[in-house]
Amino acid sequence: MKYTLLENMGLGGMDLSILLLVLTVLVVVLTVLVIILVVKMQKLTGKYKKFMTGRTVKSLENEIVNLFEDNKAMKEQITDNRHDIRSLSKQMKLVYQKCSIIRYDALKEMGGKLSFCLTLLNEENDGFILNSVHSSAGCYNYLKQVRGGRCEIDLGDEEQKSLDNALNGGN
Repeated sequence: MKYTLLENMGLGGMDLSILLLVLTVLVVVLTVLVIILVVKMQKLTGKYKKFMTGRTVKSLENEIVNLFEDNKAMKEQITDNRHDIRSLSKQMKLVYQKCSIIRYDALKEMGGKLSFCLTLLNEENDGFILNSVHSSAGCYNYLKQVRGGRCEIDLGDEEQKSLDNALNGGN
């Protein structure tokens, strides 16, 4: 059989069965691709229908506006929270954060280490030292002010140790 079309294309000597085989493979590949595209389209259509169920353009617009309003409200809340955090941070500098307590025997014959020095300092190392001396005659309390980690009044050994402990993070 003579095919003038194939001869005109320069394929006159080619076996027709090879050409049919190549075309069959091409049809099968294209059919598989069409099936994959149809499945993807059905999934996309399902998602679209689910998204649009019971909604109109006006209701979608309202939802988008509500999202923007919620976003604005959250930004305002974040600003308020940052302000509150700064305020709390400033207040925390004044709160007593460092403490130390040293128990000791003021009078060697008493025993039991009933006397103590309590040091409380804030972030700026301002605070006080409370020295409570217990003796057989009674209990005496002495309060000494601390500014910047220093005391203007001379400190006893236990008071200095308590202050040093507080300055170094407490015990």
